[in-house]
Amino acid sequence: MTTQPEQILENNLVAQLEKLGYKKVVIKEEKDLLANLKSQLEIHNKTTLSDSDFKQILNFINKGNVFERAKILRDRVPYTNDKGEHKTVELINQIHWCQNEFQVTQQVTMEGKYKNRYDVTILINGLPLVQIELKRRGLEMKEAFNQINRYQRHSFGSGNALFQYVQRFIVSKGRKTKYYANNRKQSFKQTFFWADELNTKRYSDLTEFAQVFLTPNHLTAMITKYVVLNETDRILMVMRPYQIYATEAIIERVAKRQALVVSAQSTDKMNGYIWHTTGSGKTMTSFKSAQLISQSKDADKV
Repeated sequence: MTTQPEQILENNLVAQLEKLGYKKVVIKEEKDLLANLKSQLEIHNKTTLSDSDFKQILNFINKGNVFERAKILRDRVPYTNDKGEHKTVELINQIHWCQNEFQVTQQVTMEGKYKNRYDVTILINGLPLVQIELKRRGLEMKEAFNQINRYQRHSFGSGNALFQYVQRFIVSKGRKTKYYANNRKQSFKQTFFWADELNTKRYSDLTEFAQVFLTPNHLTAMITKYVVLNETDRILMVMRPYQIYATEAIIERVAKRQALVVSAQSTDKMNGYIWHTTGSGKTMTSFKSAQLISQSKDADKV
């Protein structure tokens, strides 16, 4: 069995992400992370933030656990500027993915109970929203999963705890790559491979996975549309590929049916069904479909 040094995997991935549209940025420690966040929020919101403005924003977003921060991410953050005016900033554009700022960095060092250095971090508008841990080929992928668990215990909550905003984790050993949600109850059983719409091709290889899953538009959709905020357990959950494709098919069919109703055309052949086996996630698929259809109708009214 051949092995590939982790550094080569890491450098190749960063280079690939740059080609996909991410801007590479050097962030060595938290002070760099904070300075970058301020500048990215200014760019994203087309504004200038004073030190006082940014301090208020930091105080607002530095509270709660992963679940509560996921809610903050999807809302606007208030502050009062130096003129006494009440303002807000947006942390992520959930509707128009291309209106976000995409960056990639590597080897960020954070110190909490222990000093940890993370492999590859994807930032959207300056916030670390995806963390990627790599292991060389020949090692078990679960080692990368366990490494992220140690980061969660030892350093993700240090400083301003910006790494508590991570929505997706990705673990890879080169030829095998999986994704999963950031939640305190995670187990390796809740890590998933990505696949095509027909479920005939699995994108296991890191290069293939990055080319389809980590494009800015797809990754933004995975974060803004297909992370489920479970209110009962107060955790984040992710959907499997077939659930996402089913949800998108339902939304598309509903939209076509509504268009035919508006134009007074027949809708007799515009029904459909999704076939699921027991335990395959029917409830989550139906919930997410209803939620996104409802949000789409609300957006049309604005």
